[in-house]
Amino acid sequence: MDIFLNIEETSCIRCGRCVAVCPSRIFTQAQPRGAVGTRNIETCIVCGHCVAACPTSSVRHSAFPSAKVHPIDRSAMPSPEQVMLLCKARRSNRAFKAEPVPNEKLEQIVEAAHRAPTASNMQQVAFTLVTDPEKLRQVTNITLDIFGGVLRKLENPLLKPILRRMLPQVYRYLPTFHRLIEEQARGNDLVLRGATALLFIHTPESSRFGRADANLAYENGSLMAESLGVSQFYTGFVCSAIEQDRNGRMKKLLGIQGTIHAGMALGMPAFLFPNYIDKKPADVAWL
Repeated sequence: MDIFLNIEETSCIRCGRCVAVCPSRIFTQAQPRGAVGTRNIETCIVCGHCVAACPTSSVRHSAFPSAKVHPIDRSAMPSPEQVMLLCKARRSNRAFKAEPVPNEKLEQIVEAAHRAPTASNMQQVAFTLVTDPEKLRQVTNITLDIFGGVLRKLENPLLKPILRRMLPQVYRYLPTFHRLIEEQARGNDLVLRGATALLFIHTPESSRFGRADANLAYENGSLMAESLGVSQFYTGFVCSAIEQDRNGRMKKLLGIQGTIHAGMALGMPAFLFPNYIDKKPADVAWL
């Protein structure tokens, strides 16, 4: 992408903010309050830090025309106490109502997830939102079919002695796999728990930091869901099955190209938790 970038000298107050925040060190300033220049513009990662930091709109960037630049009303920000309460209140609530999550709330959750930072500002994170009940049912079925195949291998009399030594931690989950499959046969879905929406977060296979980017996106979306009164939980069973799905059945079902890194089951809560509880003390080293 060809980038046009310069400084409007007549309005620039030479504060040096663009120099300080640019990760690519494109802006130059020989001395404090000196003239601001540019260099190596081709190394720009189009993060927009320079435009967002400029108090006089003097940074002119072709990727960020005035219509894409918006002032921040800091007085409208939640207080630190409110943000902390949101973090404490967020839980993995698996008790859902049958009613679907309104589309406008799903859109806000995706937008919040999309706003998360990405490595080198590559912005390669993509989202697939599943609300079709039949596809949700198939997600559960594929997940449990994959687990069934894993069980058959782990319990194979010829392989078990070897695998138990190689994968002792996996054998802890055998009772869980059996319970999921048995409950499904009884008509109880313990994978999605009656969620009415499922958000998959994925990146191209070539994305070096795809997993980290996707999980940063997940956290943004998770907190937005909590603020909207939408319950959610991380689909660990589904993601585990996807990692073992050599035939790519889940990706084929959903039409996803690339690697699925995270999934969020969503639904309107049957109730909201009235309390939060303390966690173990944080393990923090001050150096």
